[in-house]
Amino acid sequence: MENSESVVKKIDFKEIEGLRIGNAQNYEAMTGVTALVFDKPNVCGVDISGGGPAARENYLFTPLAAQQSVTALLLSGGSAYGLEAACGAMKYLEERDMGYHLGPMVVPIVPQSCIFDLGIGSYKIRPDIEMGYQACVDAEKNNPVSGNIGGGTGATVGKLFGMKRAQKAGIGYAALQAGPLKIGAVVIVNAFGDIFDYRDGRKVAGVMNEERTAFVDFEENFYGWQLKIPQGQNTTIGAVIMNGDFTQQQMSKIAAMTRSALGRSINPVGTGGDGDTIYAISTGGVKSDPNLAGTLACRALSEAILDAVYSAKMEDSEYLKLVH
Repeated sequence: MENSESVVKKIDFKEIEGLRIGNAQNYEAMTGVTALVFDKPNVCGVDISGGGPAARENYLFTPLAAQQSVTALLLSGGSAYGLEAACGAMKYLEERDMGYHLGPMVVPIVPQSCIFDLGIGSYKIRPDIEMGYQACVDAEKNNPVSGNIGGGTGATVGKLFGMKRAQKAGIGYAALQAGPLKIGAVVIVNAFGDIFDYRDGRKVAGVMNEERTAFVDFEENFYGWQLKIPQGQNTTIGAVIMNGDFTQQQMSKIAAMTRSALGRSINPVGTGGDGDTIYAISTGGVKSDPNLAGTLACRALSEAILDAVYSAKMEDSEYLKLVH
């Protein structure tokens, strides 16, 4: 019998146990770092669908690698330059004896994905060791904040005609619960394409006309002008964290299922100019079907994408001063 009441409820992201979130940013440079620091062992899978990811340690979480627990996950700006931030996170974690233990040594496991945000703010300032360290320090407060903060500080969308006709986006969060299964999603939306409300297909952010008074049709202009996508200058990166009990292979499958959220919400998506990457991390405890988890994760990420756009709104006058 069908249930007339929704069995899925929204919860506070802080109800997702086993991790803390912190941010560090530079508003002159319009870039930053978001750190997810894990306080308990976990299982991670990854799905990479974009053609230009800037990342480190991703291979550890494919089905072919031996199962490994994430000590901290960094989502940052700075393109490949931003990968330096992981060294700061490793310093913080080593000081606290967090990571993979080898006799007297500890090796923190710190995967990282970066967005390209060098087209806004000062491109000469990128996330570095200090910023990565400070994002982990900030995680002690566990205060996940949406919008123009952390790794989402310089995120933009709708760049078919360049930054002057694009719009601001940022970092977003959402968390859902179905029965005992809880899933939280965090995402930085820095797509080449437009953003849509997955519930009704309405465009909510993207390419503007020259006067910046209305949206233009991305697809028609893309086809009509036969424009080339700039390589490696966009990306949507994120993670879904859950209390399910799954293997690394199952987590990789859940990450792949969660990719559907990008297809629901972004067009075009997964291009050679995007580095779209999704991590799926389970802190364990609840027995569940991975297909159910993947479906709920997709919904959570779809909600987080909307949060990333709506929470990062910026006045045109302010935005245009920052882009180049």
